[in-house]
Amino acid sequence: MSIRVLVADDQPLVRSGFRMVLEDRSDLELVGEAGDGAQAVSLAGQVDPDVILMDVRMPGVDGVEATRRLIAAGTRARVLVLTTFDLDEYVYAAIRAGASGFLLKDVEPAELVDAIRVVAAGNSLFGPAAMERLVARFAQEPDPAATRNLDALTDREQEILRLMASGLSNAELAEQLHLSETTVKTHVSAVLRKLRVRDRVQAVIAAYEAGLVRPGA
Repeated sequence: MSIRVLVADDQPLVRSGFRMVLEDRSDLELVGEAGDGAQAVSLAGQVDPDVILMDVRMPGVDGVEATRRLIAAGTRARVLVLTTFDLDEYVYAAIRAGASGFLLKDVEPAELVDAIRVVAAGNSLFGPAAMERLVARFAQEPDPAATRNLDALTDREQEILRLMASGLSNAELAEQLHLSETTVKTHVSAVLRKLRVRDRVQAVIAAYEAGLVRPGA
């Protein structure tokens, strides 16, 4: 089955470039193109994409607000934000809103394709350096709601979350805690559900915002 992709960017040239890359891959299918955030939200409801490539800077409804609206509407699509400026305020805001990763617009075609496949599989796309900067940023901005949600976690789930924040995979968590990988997956799913987040990166951000873990710990 092919991965359904929606592209949202106000520059026709950028959209055509992504279109050529996507049309060249048998496992990727371009199902729609939007010129702004409002159109992206509307189209997503019609074409049900797996992944949305979302430019963060667009006139009218920008990519950040579009991401908020999509997440609020319960979209199953994973949002991959596109930026020219690396980790700027727009990218931080989009990630807080629920984006699953970000890419620079001058990314190589092969990297773009790999990124789409990664987020379509339910994973988040952040390199170690970007993740370090993200958590340092969010740790500076405590969120009372994050603390309240953390109270819903059991001691074991909080332990799982601390280890997730250190970057351990499910297999590594299982080995360290002497649990089966299936049990770890159940715990991770419970953590995501109770924190009301979509993926591991959002869970780790919540852990930093709540003060459960601190940068460099």
